[in-house]
Amino acid sequence: MEPFTSDRLPLPRNMIENSMFEEEPDVVDLAKEPCLHPLEPDEVEYEPRGSRLLVRGLGEHEMDEDEEDCESSAKLLGMSFMNRSSGLRTSATGYRQSPDGTCSVPSARTMVVCAFIILVAVSVIMVIYLLPRCTFTKEGCHKKNQSMGLIQPVATNGKLFPWAQVRLPTAIMPLRYELNLHPNLTSMTFRGSVTISLQALQATWNIILHSTGHNISRVTFMSAVSSQEKQVEVLEYPFHEQIAIVAPETLLGGHNYTLKIEYSANISSSYYGFYGFSYTDESNEKKYFAATQFEPLAARSAFPCFDEPAFKATFIVRIMREKRYTALSNMPKKSSVTMKDGFVQDEFFESVKMSTYLVAFIVGEMKNLTQDINGTLVSIYSVPEKIGQVHHALETTVKLLEFFQNYFEIQYPLKKLDLVAIPDFEAGAMENWGLITFREETLLYDNNTSSVADRKLVTKVIAHELAHQWFGNLVTMQWWNDLWLNEGLATFMEYFSLEKIFNELSGYEDFLDARFKTMKKDSFNSSRPISSSVQSSEQIEEMFDFLSYFKGASLLLMLKTFLNEDVFQRALVFYLHNHSYTSIQSDDLWDSFNEVTNKTLDVKKMMKTWTLQKGFPLVTVQRKGKELLVQQEQFFSNVKPEIQPSDASHLWHIPLSFVAEGRNHSKYQLVSYLDKKSDVINLTEEVQWIKVNTNMTGYYIVHYADDDWDALIKQLKINPYVLSDKDRANLINNIFELAGIGKVPLQRAFDLIGYLGNETCTAPITGALFQTGLISDLLEKLGYMDLASRVVTRVFKLLQSQIQKQTWTDEGTPSVRELRSALLDFACTHSLANCSTTAMKLFEDWMTSNGTKSLPTDVMTAVFKAGAKTDRGWSFLLSKYTSIGSEAEKNKILEALASSEDVRRLHWLMKSSLNGDTIRTQELSFIIRTVGRQFPGHLLAWDFVKENWNKLVQKFHLGSYTMQSIVAGSTHLFSTKAHLSEVQAFFENQSEATFRLRCVQEALEVIQLNIQWMEKNLNTLTWWL
Repeated sequence: MEPFTSDRLPLPRNMIENSMFEEEPDVVDLAKEPCLHPLEPDEVEYEPRGSRLLVRGLGEHEMDEDEEDCESSAKLLGMSFMNRSSGLRTSATGYRQSPDGTCSVPSARTMVVCAFIILVAVSVIMVIYLLPRCTFTKEGCHKKNQSMGLIQPVATNGKLFPWAQVRLPTAIMPLRYELNLHPNLTSMTFRGSVTISLQALQATWNIILHSTGHNISRVTFMSAVSSQEKQVEVLEYPFHEQIAIVAPETLLGGHNYTLKIEYSANISSSYYGFYGFSYTDESNEKKYFAATQFEPLAARSAFPCFDEPAFKATFIVRIMREKRYTALSNMPKKSSVTMKDGFVQDEFFESVKMSTYLVAFIVGEMKNLTQDINGTLVSIYSVPEKIGQVHHALETTVKLLEFFQNYFEIQYPLKKLDLVAIPDFEAGAMENWGLITFREETLLYDNNTSSVADRKLVTKVIAHELAHQWFGNLVTMQWWNDLWLNEGLATFMEYFSLEKIFNELSGYEDFLDARFKTMKKDSFNSSRPISSSVQSSEQIEEMFDFLSYFKGASLLLMLKTFLNEDVFQRALVFYLHNHSYTSIQSDDLWDSFNEVTNKTLDVKKMMKTWTLQKGFPLVTVQRKGKELLVQQEQFFSNVKPEIQPSDASHLWHIPLSFVAEGRNHSKYQLVSYLDKKSDVINLTEEVQWIKVNTNMTGYYIVHYADDDWDALIKQLKINPYVLSDKDRANLINNIFELAGIGKVPLQRAFDLIGYLGNETCTAPITGALFQTGLISDLLEKLGYMDLASRVVTRVFKLLQSQIQKQTWTDEGTPSVRELRSALLDFACTHSLANCSTTAMKLFEDWMTSNGTKSLPTDVMTAVFKAGAKTDRGWSFLLSKYTSIGSEAEKNKILEALASSEDVRRLHWLMKSSLNGDTIRTQELSFIIRTVGRQFPGHLLAWDFVKENWNKLVQKFHLGSYTMQSIVAGSTHLFSTKAHLSEVQAFFENQSEATFRLRCVQEALEVIQLNIQWMEKNLNTLTWWL
């Protein structure tokens, strides 16, 4: 998706199913009971975090005092009830029996034992009664104001639920689903039935699977031996979104069974599961549309299923629809039958073996453009009025599909590949096998209004989703802890394929920028290893972040560069061939590399130092004659040592690369390998300067000794082009990041960018604008307007000649055109070099023509922003937004509308988008981020998020990429202790799960870092500038 197992410990069945408040079965019976309900103690997850299922054999977790109290009392009671029966039997030995069979008086020892038991029982009751802030009920021990921590699951009908964990048991494996759906797009409801062919891998009594939001009307069960259907009971446990089917007979290992569930449900009004919406077409007629978004956990809301990635099966889908609609699913259509009531039933061929999150179906009015590629029919779908914008996507898809098939040496396995532009879609795109779904802006391209940046976006997203057809669909991670195997590999191939077949787009510039921003996030204490343990839905949602996508891709780039491209490709091909249609873990990827390298390098050992610990290294280098001293430590954004983790044992195995200038200005490159804290590298000669991490292919930051920084700064001023544009951008990023933590004076960072007047490439200039923009934004938001203006003026003086050379056209290479957009946006935003005057003149001419006059696409955003500063211009832009058909143009207008200085309009924009009226809710996170960047709007954005938090969570789900973006976008420019306290207090008053979200912890950390930065640098800036 593109964002905009432990050992099992079986326990006796009765231990789970018998409440401690009901009569305990005889211990002898427990011992005889077959082990039919495996329980995974390490995977039980409840709220609060200390509550655990109270049966013997479960491990302990860390608990606070209150939780410990709850658990201790429960354990006492649990042990009491579990030993009650045996106690009755064994206590009989304390009585002497007369020869005639009558019992004599109890012995003294027996009396003492009885008295002791009574004393313990009374003590337990008192402890439970007086337990602080803890209520012990049949449903569990829970604290006030917290979600209940269940001791033993209870189904909705009051019966005991036979499974206690978030993860499903593995006793049953689905083989095939037959899914029948009849959606009503007017009432936004649907009826469905699913028939699941199952295989029991071991003996069990119940079938546990996922289901949520379904009104289940009938469940039948049939064994392979008997063809007779039997109606069976279903138990529902909404807390884990699970149902249990109570089988009429013991399911035996190796035998097949069939389960049929009939149900009805609402079509979702959020962006998850099988969801629906209405939109207005070009004739102002209301239309209805339904689509799916199942990743990661929403297939269970569309049909009961085993909704975990490792439970792969095949799928047959049938959809009942009205004649005016088109229905699509993963596979080609097998048949269409018109029913007596006028409806049409479409049946699709049985799918390949795949995970539930990849199942997809769409119902709506659509048109398509197709092309056959070696037996695969590629089709691009859109709503009818936008079919003219799909040509670029079709051409791009055909080229990329051929590239990936050749590179992976595996043909795309399906007979068709549909790419569908959906009018209302939260994610950027979703890789459903054979039916890839997109936002309209990430698939459609309009020749008149789409900029070069728009073309690059569409190309990148298509490349990413096509790469997923192999990485993620063909080979899938076993569990969400290894999501990076899907997203990191797809992101890497996205940029790699652009470099190979769309090199003119300079995709490496975007990848470089993404790596810089990812490392910024990865330097926070709130970061995580890219392979991280997850259980709850919020934790799984949060895995869809910068780290899974871009850190994963960055590590693969580093590995490819170190091994060489041929070895890297052979390892990926080996991995795909060996694991097709299966589920894997990270080690399977590294084992494939070790097979190809013949273990000349232990890739697994090397890469685990990068995937199993958070953060990245700071490599410090110093020249001493012909020697280079290198050492590594973890890079921390936090400058306060008491906030940094105390563990200093972090060690990475780092492929070090160098470029240096020796005698007679000769340039040469070196590669080394650092797998210890420090080392000495011998150079062949003394060098004038040395740049470590050539082309920024390594995932680390480099700090130089003062003399080495001075040598690099001097070289950039003499001739910057002895270093690549990637190296120059890398130096700018590294020195500003080091200045941020106090390793380098801020003035030295500005000294390094002093050469920018001679810079002609995009990456170094946009990197410098980003770093200096953060500084001026922080100063502005704190009210230091004059100081912020002086920072902007200093940067403008460096770039003045480049800005004045820019023309208001679409001429030049894609990289040159993107640089033009960035420079003119900077100049117009800060009213420099008559930029606003020129932009306003273009806007007035465009408005006079009622929006029919053509504007240069690369400067369109700057022109619209200038126009939005006037009341008349803003109103005109809004009217055009609601009437035009180009998503590219609408996005540029929306950015301009959200850049207004009128807070009433900004509030209206956010409210309108939340309601989904004039502006679709899918745009809300973008609007909040844009409003939050502006001085008039940065407080307003946070207030809006606070006031509408519950609605936002309901629409976008806690932990989702959208919610991560909203939290960061509304808080990242706060830099006062008052704001820190306010943000912290707000999230502390939400649920514990909310406060623990990484995006919340990251937001708090960013505010702390902003405060520290200002404390450290404000006086220096005031004096120096």
